[in-house]
Amino acid sequence: MKPIISIRNLGKKYRLGLVHEDFLTEKVFKSVKELFSRDASQRKSKNNGSEELWALKDVSFDVKPGEVVGIIGRNGAGKSTLLKILSSITEPTEGEIRLSGRVASLLEVGTGFHPELTGRENVYLNGAIMGMRRYEINKKFDEIVAFAEVEKFLDTPVKRYSSGMYVRLAFAVAAHLEPDILLVDEVLAVGDAAFQKKCLGKMNDVAGEGRTVLFVSHQMGILGKLCERAIRLEEGQIVNSGETSEVIGKYLQEINVSKGAAYSFSEDESKIMQMRKIRILDNSNESVQIIDRVKPFRIEITYQVRKRVANSYVVFILSTIDDVTRICISRNIDTMSEVMGEYEPGIYCTTVEFPGGILNVGHYYARLGLFKSQSLTKKDVFDDGKSPSFELIDTGAGEFQTSLAPQKRGLLALDLKWTQEKVE
Repeated sequence: MKPIISIRNLGKKYRLGLVHEDFLTEKVFKSVKELFSRDASQRKSKNNGSEELWALKDVSFDVKPGEVVGIIGRNGAGKSTLLKILSSITEPTEGEIRLSGRVASLLEVGTGFHPELTGRENVYLNGAIMGMRRYEINKKFDEIVAFAEVEKFLDTPVKRYSSGMYVRLAFAVAAHLEPDILLVDEVLAVGDAAFQKKCLGKMNDVAGEGRTVLFVSHQMGILGKLCERAIRLEEGQIVNSGETSEVIGKYLQEINVSKGAAYSFSEDESKIMQMRKIRILDNSNESVQIIDRVKPFRIEITYQVRKRVANSYVVFILSTIDDVTRICISRNIDTMSEVMGEYEPGIYCTTVEFPGGILNVGHYYARLGLFKSQSLTKKDVFDDGKSPSFELIDTGAGEFQTSLAPQKRGLLALDLKWTQEKVE
């Protein structure tokens, strides 16, 4: 099957410190500035020595008709630049692009809208830009208005719209005017959850009708549910592509490695019991800070006991990232009757396990402590500013349901499993 998008050796170069001179507005502004500036020639000479940055370099790939392809990568990887080139907003420095069909794009809030025109006028303007006849736009007009939910404001200039209204109307126009290729950037993050769900359904409908979607997002869950294939960019180049779950999995793994996910503590011989290391582990026993919410994970605590102690235990307090809302408290003695709070000198490794699907998407803060009494006083908590935080995301890997244990202290009723061994 002939690809609907074909890209070969695509490159885009910028000069750091210069405006994007391939934009028409910037060309006009530059001409005016040079006209009235006495030292234009000196500035031009200085700019010629500016540092060059390749936002994209040697990018080549094909997309077949009807494919939904996700583009992922860190900030500055070149994702938005790629879509801007495909949308003809900016020109490539080198390479070749072949697009077979009508292109609609939603890259930034209000892209393609004239702020002084009303919502109604902008619908027709965008349709005309896409090459549609008026009767074609009329056929889709009511669907666009219903989807965007802006009927009351249809004859109001869009400059008075909120960002949410702007995005709803822009997406409705882009998706309903029957493009062969739909390009969508992270802009959907502006909308609320209900709107995002509706947009995802519409993009699925677009793909089901045989049209093509290229989707840039940092929301791995949305990409996982929507895209069958993903392409990852780093520093303007493709580092890997393939099945979405595999590309996302490798990307998250490398992010975790680069961030570091182990917390070590300096030795303090004055303490009878002392925390030495904390790690957050995925089900592959790798240290992580970003975890798929449907998969189990563990928090491993290594600590040293310098002389025999009794009535002591390890406590784990899970809170929201601001450390304001307490979610749950668990102790290793709750489910390990063989421990009984008795410790001989040595180094211990204790692990608390979380089943998948219990916690929702979000950032969490794990406070861990060693206690030598039954009271949870703050002075007993060994914190040292190194209690770990972690993020749960939805990668779209599947649904997960679980039953909760009987009521315990905290927001959630969790029955956590603990294990322990003496390692030295």
